[in-house]
Amino acid sequence: MNCSAIRTVKATAQEEMATTKQREATASTTPSSSAGVAMMWDAANVLAERLDIDPCIAANIIELLDEGCTIPFIARYRKEKTGNMEAEQLREVQAAYEELKGVQTKAATVVKQVEKQGKMTDGLLAAIRRSTTIEELDHLYAPYKVGSKATLAERARQLGLDSPARNLLSQPHSYRPEQLLRPGQEGRQSIEEVDRGVQHIIADMVSKDKETMDTIRAMCKSGHVTLESTKSKSTAKKEKEQEKANNKYEQYYTFSCPIKYIRPHQVLAINRGESQKILSVKVNIPDNVKMRFLAFCERRWIPRNAPQHVEGVIRKALEDAYSRLIQPLMVRHYRADLTKTAEKQSAAVFSQNLQRLLLQPPVRGRVVLGVDPGYRHGCKLAVTSPTGQILHTDVVYLHDNRALREADRVKQILLTHRCHTVAIGNGTACRETEAFFSDHIQRGTFRPLDVVYCIVNESGASIYSVSEEAKKEMPDLDPNLRSAVSIARRLQDPLVELVKIEPKNIGVGMYQHDVSESMLKTALDGVVEECVSFVGVDINVCSEILLRRLAGLNANKAKKIVEWREANGSFINREQLRSVKGLGPKTFEQCAGFIRINPISINSSAKSSTEEEQAVNTAQGRKRKAAAEPKRKTKKAKTEANLTLNPLDMTCIHPESYTIALQFLDRISGSLDELGQQNMRTKVQAALKKQNVEGLAAELKCGTPTMQLIIDGLQQPLDYDIRAEFEKPLFKKGLVSMGDLKAGTTLTGRVTNLTDFGAFVDIGVGKDGLIHRSKIRTDRLKGKKSLGPGDKVEVKVLNVDQSRGRIGLELLTLIS
Repeated sequence: MNCSAIRTVKATAQEEMATTKQREATASTTPSSSAGVAMMWDAANVLAERLDIDPCIAANIIELLDEGCTIPFIARYRKEKTGNMEAEQLREVQAAYEELKGVQTKAATVVKQVEKQGKMTDGLLAAIRRSTTIEELDHLYAPYKVGSKATLAERARQLGLDSPARNLLSQPHSYRPEQLLRPGQEGRQSIEEVDRGVQHIIADMVSKDKETMDTIRAMCKSGHVTLESTKSKSTAKKEKEQEKANNKYEQYYTFSCPIKYIRPHQVLAINRGESQKILSVKVNIPDNVKMRFLAFCERRWIPRNAPQHVEGVIRKALEDAYSRLIQPLMVRHYRADLTKTAEKQSAAVFSQNLQRLLLQPPVRGRVVLGVDPGYRHGCKLAVTSPTGQILHTDVVYLHDNRALREADRVKQILLTHRCHTVAIGNGTACRETEAFFSDHIQRGTFRPLDVVYCIVNESGASIYSVSEEAKKEMPDLDPNLRSAVSIARRLQDPLVELVKIEPKNIGVGMYQHDVSESMLKTALDGVVEECVSFVGVDINVCSEILLRRLAGLNANKAKKIVEWREANGSFINREQLRSVKGLGPKTFEQCAGFIRINPISINSSAKSSTEEEQAVNTAQGRKRKAAAEPKRKTKKAKTEANLTLNPLDMTCIHPESYTIALQFLDRISGSLDELGQQNMRTKVQAALKKQNVEGLAAELKCGTPTMQLIIDGLQQPLDYDIRAEFEKPLFKKGLVSMGDLKAGTTLTGRVTNLTDFGAFVDIGVGKDGLIHRSKIRTDRLKGKKSLGPGDKVEVKVLNVDQSRGRIGLELLTLIS
């Protein structure tokens, strides 16, 4: 037997004797699970290796997350500890850390269940503690699941063949199968049965040996492992369904792609085809990998000068280990890893698209006519004021013989409210409704108004219109009319309106219905929280719904804040948040920097309104003011009546940094009255010419990122809105049809959705065109990493397939 194999057998015995010492030694580096099982790895090191980040930064992020810090807070106010990581990267670290915590929890459960059965061994415990994925734990736990059939190795061990199997590896000349015969005992009645039992035990040892498994993983990684799919032979599907599926899955009927190059959307499509029994899928590990692996195993496991019979037993065990245990395990791991990666990418694409949608700039100062298109039941209309108040609702029938008469009604509604902006929902009958408005704009029907229209994503509007929140906000309105109100407000302020809807119902994803619902919800909720927090909220006029989405808050805490505001009147400064029952120091730390105290809204927040949601507002957009009249002030409120306004509460500077901000102002001879003004910017720039940010940070004893945030906060206009940096909505007066398109035609349009395989663009023909990723050249993105929803682009038509409703496009340029 070679040295490595001897060491393996001896190490097993030593490992069993030293398990307790190992547990004590590793307990200090990895937190124990609830059952007291200490893992044999450090979470920070695992994250650092998986995500290619510095271990110290990984440890810092873990510490912050364990302290209850939110991603927006860490991203903005703890840059020193994260190396300036963006929120997107932090979410990735958080998700990976949650996975590791899940592994710890699962490990504790596995240990408990196996110990309960009295089958725990020190070797198994060590393997469990080394596991870093759920898949590894499932593999180890499979033989011990209640109700599961005992493995072949387990049955052989029950026959008393464990010691002979181990002795065969360490002392091959001592193996005497004839001495192990037990007449009448199944499994030991013949030499063949004894040899087979020993083989099963050795195969099990091989499949659980760390070095052996590391070797097969390395060989597969360097080998040409492919994912293959073919048309299923199943006859379970009806002929028509199969015919319909031809268009959808045809490209996967003879599909083969190396694992390392396959795209996430391809994995999800293949998985869906397999679940529908349209495709047969397999992972193909090349024969040369098997041959190389078995050659390695022979060197590692077959002792030198072993008798021919012993060598034959081990060779069969190695073959059995690969074909029955290792190869299926690798296939399962590949499928699980590919699916997990694809789901993560799908959630990431959805998150990115959702973020762009939420951060679309608001359209301020306009009366808007919202149109929820429909055929039989008519088009629902809602006119909203510049602050989102409902001015008028109606139903018109634009798609039958009443269209001409209804055009006069629409004109009167527009004239009455001086409305020249129309928001059309992109659902059923959108194309026909757009054609109606386009035609009458061209005819001059709405003159003297210069009317323009915009297509608005209405995903989730119908679901929201029948929700409890909608009933509470618009109790006297028919649900269909509520949808029209939502469409109008989505144009006026997308963020304020879209936070009312469950993110998963906003259809801007890629195969989102094939993704784990819990994972998708976590990712999307995180994006909404970041968008609301980074835009900021004016606490004296914002709604309870919006507050729920702010970093550090939840439904209960948001309700407490609104109740305090109704009982005591406006918040005068951020410090008053500490007076709200249920908001402790940690909550204040997490949310304070994202809350604004706007002097203009302090008095206006006392105005009453019949609709609670008219109080919705973002940091700078004076919207739907509707807080209830202040009730009589409590004793606590009276004692706080002398609290004064702090101009820094209008900025993104966190209260924990106010002292440093004031020291910096004193250094540049600035005053709080100059915040956001040109005079302040002049003084700050003059100071930076004398000393850089790093020098100022060192002198004021703070981190460079914190110093930069203070400098930015002092200079930014008080009505600064990060959404101004994104593309504004695209307003139109006319449209063309799909039949008018020809290859080579140049058009402008707006990106509506981004996927792994390309970007969908609304070019005004009622059907989005696709710019395949191969037609998106990076030199045409003007420095951006990728396209995203809302981007205005110039495209060239490559091909038009009217029968399938497909338009192929090429990106010419990104329009600034």
